[in-house]
Amino acid sequence: MPEFAASRVFERVFVDGMALVEETAAYLDGPGRDMARTLPREAGLTYAAWSMELTSKLMQAASWLVMQKAVRDGDMPREDALANKYRISRDGPPLNVADQRGQGLPDTFLNLVENAENLFGRICRLDAAIYVDGHSGEASPVKRQIEELKAAAEDGAFDPLRIWGRAR
Repeated sequence: MPEFAASRVFERVFVDGMALVEETAAYLDGPGRDMARTLPREAGLTYAAWSMELTSKLMQAASWLVMQKAVRDGDMPREDALANKYRISRDGPPLNVADQRGQGLPDTFLNLVENAENLFGRICRLDAAIYVDGHSGEASPVKRQIEELKAAAEDGAFDPLRIWGRAR
């Protein structure tokens, strides 16, 4: 985990994620609030529900990013970050922006929802990759297979079928 949080990839996700949080908050508190008053009933209900879900997902994503940064900067013990309460995952399907295009919701709002869904999904995948079985850095089955293949190649006893059979 510390290696990832110190990477350029993390820095890019952090900067992009926090910018999206700010952009979304500015929209929902400004033009989005004004526009929501003029929406037809069905679009207004969808807007209200999606706004809450959008806000919730972005707050979860921002909390995860800040937690990673805190560990990286030494402000939070690494062991604390392993706790299940800090894990992030998708409970249900993402909001389907494509189905809502042309149904009365403004494109600006739908673009924010789409960007937030992409960010949330990316962070869920990062969390799953970093915290396998609740342990940071524990090798996944794929990583273990790759390590076994490397070791076998170095020993000169490269037998991918033998390694593959043990992995199942």
